[in-house]
Amino acid sequence: MSAISANSVLDLIKNRRTYYPLSKDLPISKERVSEIVKEAVLHTPSSFNAQSNRVVVLFGADHEKLWDIATEILKAIVPADAFQATADKMNMFKGAAGTVLFFEDEKTVQKQQADFPMYADKFPGWATQSDAMLQFVIWTALEAEGAIGANLQHYNPLINEKVAAEWKVPSDWKLNAQLVFGGKTGEAGPKDQIPIDERVKTFGA
Repeated sequence: MSAISANSVLDLIKNRRTYYPLSKDLPISKERVSEIVKEAVLHTPSSFNAQSNRVVVLFGADHEKLWDIATEILKAIVPADAFQATADKMNMFKGAAGTVLFFEDEKTVQKQQADFPMYADKFPGWATQSDAMLQFVIWTALEAEGAIGANLQHYNPLINEKVAAEWKVPSDWKLNAQLVFGGKTGEAGPKDQIPIDERVKTFGA
């Protein structure tokens, strides 16, 4: 295996940004997207190697169906005079190429709690941390492929029940996030940073 410097990895991390709107044009195949997702799931760490992360990847009509479901649910709860902005946002997501749905398997977490009761209250948080790492790994890996952009959404738990029914997701899978991806149509917006010395402390150096 060839050596990879920290700077190479950090450059990918720096380049990962939030992009919208997105197009349906992808510079890579759907098969390549799926391969990236599978590799990320295999190699993202989890507490006690529990492997609690679960993922569903939606393309084409299935991707569009997801955002139709979200639109339908939101229409019932957002005031009518404010709904147009919500509808426009849903159509923006729908106009992308696909969505990665991130879940955690609650049955796996519950087994950890039973097997290691001393840490029972910690396992849900650790599972969420692993899921967050997976979100970041996939997002960054897609960015590394070139002209793919993405944005991370959280319409859970509002859409959880209908998502589970539509794609026959096991009842133990809890939806945590939705990564919308597609072709970049512009530049990422500005990103303000709090001074790093206010965020990182080093001792003993």
